Amino acid sequence: MAHVPFDQLNGEIWYDGTFVPWADAKLHVLSHGLHYASSVFEGERAYGGEVFKLNEHTERLHTSAEILGFTIPWSVEEINDATRTLLTRMNLVDAYVRPIAWRGSEMMGVAAQANSIHMAIAAWEWPSYFKPEERLKGIRLDMATYRRPDPATAPSRSKAAGLYMICTLSKHEAERKGFADALMLDWRGQVAEATGANVFFVKDGKLHTPTPDCFLDGITRRTVMGLARKRGIEVVERAIMPEEMEGFEQCFLTGTAAEVTPVSEIGPYTFQVGDLTKALMEDYTAEVTPKASAKVAAAE
Repeated sequence: MAHVPFDQLNGEIWYDGTFVPWADAKLHVLSHGLHYASSVFEGERAYGGEVFKLNEHTERLHTSAEILGFTIPWSVEEINDATRTLLTRMNLVDAYVRPIAWRGSEMMGVAAQANSIHMAIAAWEWPSYFKPEERLKGIRLDMATYRRPDPATAPSRSKAAGLYMICTLSKHEAERKGFADALMLDWRGQVAEATGANVFFVKDGKLHTPTPDCFLDGITRRTVMGLARKRGIEVVERAIMPEEMEGFEQCFLTGTAAEVTPVSEIGPYTFQVGDLTKALMEDYTAEVTPKASAKVAAAE
């Protein structure tokens, strides 16, 4: 079945405090957020009708906006309520949720401090970020040409739209070569992350992951680290050089969209989809499943 463009889907979108028909959720071509990337967003997943760690996501959205110098005029509680209501109105149980906030069109130039701040929340059904058949055997990653920038040159603690431009370029280049995604290094030449997910490696029963000093410390990343520690698995956050990948046994990505996705190949390096990775995949699925829904399912 042909993919329906996102501007032609059916349903409603929460837009500046009201629910509007999907097709009417528009902004002007001279909006500052479009020209200067003065926008921030979140990627969230609903499981069983509940958004996993919704409050953390909404708080991070507010923090991202503050880092970019603007204040979202809806509170965390108001945004959370709007998100839950939207899922109900859209009759969505398992879905992807995208809140976004941006500067409007009152001023058009680098400086736009008088611009109004707008916000929208959309939700839709979205299957696995990677093809299911690839995910089960481990996806293949290219080595990205672009690198994550020095945090002295970009607001790396913000989930800002502009920071994803090099991610799009890197993922497109990887896909043209037949890979599912790309691994990005940072400005120092250290392993950083994939284009939209954090990365973990396994060696001698320990998890190794880059220190998030120039990229987002993902909510899924922190969740998986907690699940690993519950199993008694040591988690080591440190600088990782690319040549170290030759000695790692397993590798996986984590993210709201990626969830826990095994990796079989990064450039010249290969990995097994091992038991530790599979266990954390299962643990994460159990963690995001609403407990009430799980009990009902068990009873049935």
